[in-house]
Amino acid sequence: MTTTNSVGNGNEYTRAGDGMPGNADRNTGAGDGAVRVLGGGARRSRGGPAEIAIVGGGLGGLTLARVLAVHGITATVYDQESGPGARSQGGMLDIHEESGQRALRAAGLLQEFQRIVLPGGDATIVRDRHGTLLHADDGGNGRPEVDRGQLRELLLDSLPPGSIRWGAKASAVRERSDGRREVVFADGSTVTADLVVGADGAWSKVRPLVSAATPDYLGVTFVEIDLVEADARHPAAAAVVGRGSLFALGDGKGLLAHRETDGSLHVYAALPVPVDWAGGVDFTDRVAVQDAVLAHFAGWSDDLRALVAEADGPLLPRPLYGLPAGHRWPRVPGVTLLGDAAHLMSPFAGEGANNAMLDGAELGEALAAHRGDVEVALAGYEGSMFPRSAEAAAGSAQGMTMCLASDAPAGLVAMFGEAA
Repeated sequence: MTTTNSVGNGNEYTRAGDGMPGNADRNTGAGDGAVRVLGGGARRSRGGPAEIAIVGGGLGGLTLARVLAVHGITATVYDQESGPGARSQGGMLDIHEESGQRALRAAGLLQEFQRIVLPGGDATIVRDRHGTLLHADDGGNGRPEVDRGQLRELLLDSLPPGSIRWGAKASAVRERSDGRREVVFADGSTVTADLVVGADGAWSKVRPLVSAATPDYLGVTFVEIDLVEADARHPAAAAVVGRGSLFALGDGKGLLAHRETDGSLHVYAALPVPVDWAGGVDFTDRVAVQDAVLAHFAGWSDDLRALVAEADGPLLPRPLYGLPAGHRWPRVPGVTLLGDAAHLMSPFAGEGANNAMLDGAELGEALAAHRGDVEVALAGYEGSMFPRSAEAAAGSAQGMTMCLASDAPAGLVAMFGEAA
């Protein structure tokens, strides 16, 4: 589903396919936290083997680690979670042919990825606030849907054992007197590296080394909702959503939903509210939250309101933030960013996870192509990433404006009509 890719902090997870490098312990033996050596003949520009640390184990950071491994270059990923199953990884992702799939091809995982695609998950329905069907298609647009957790697991299981240090929450990154970088973790431990890659999401601890930019609230908060065993327990809501994704839009707000691989419905209520709106709602009281959300959908179809009224489990607030479109920084030796750390954007074009993965692939390929000079590799990577991500961020912003316009879903229906 195109509207969920950037929600959360970018830590996403998947399942292994056949024939990938073994990792039976799911990289739990990350060792003592020492940064691994950039192998395969890679050298830092001043001579000697370069050391690399990837801060953040989301899709972008894991793609980078995998592509480096494909080229015989090792790196350690440092992730704040206690383990691969520490938390839910969110909903479905549509993986774009020109970006996410391109990255999986570079990682040697495209065939395994195709095994976890949800058949029919790329079908799309658009309705207005009354539930009137305005558009329906069966997908087939080169953007298959996959469970975010399964995709992350696929990447995790493709890495050599010991590639990940879990429970490593970065609190700061600082420059040493010898020009190298020191990553400081919340438990007081540190690691030193010649290259630090910030793949640590919206509130990156690496970003301040290269940029003073911080994310701004985009004026919209998602409330995340799940309806389990939808066909059996919530048949009316299941019928409204259909086989794949639903966009129900109107009055500057929306109900966005998709089918998941376990038969549940994952729903986002998109609300144009102040940044502190969630602080005024008791999210420990499910009924109170449902009432607060449903107040925004007064007069909407009862079948659409059921996506909120029939929620199973807690409802969770997800305020949307973004960096300025076109965010860039001057070349800073020994450090770079990827994914949300570099170009956090609106999720309304499905570009967040896809661009993060492509960042990881392109950075890995650049480092492999310029083993003798890391700085040449970083300059080449950033020179390509900056304009690509600026275009994606601008498109994402336009997508949010279109979906939450006063006349929505007219613009979205017209867009689908032009693409048909």
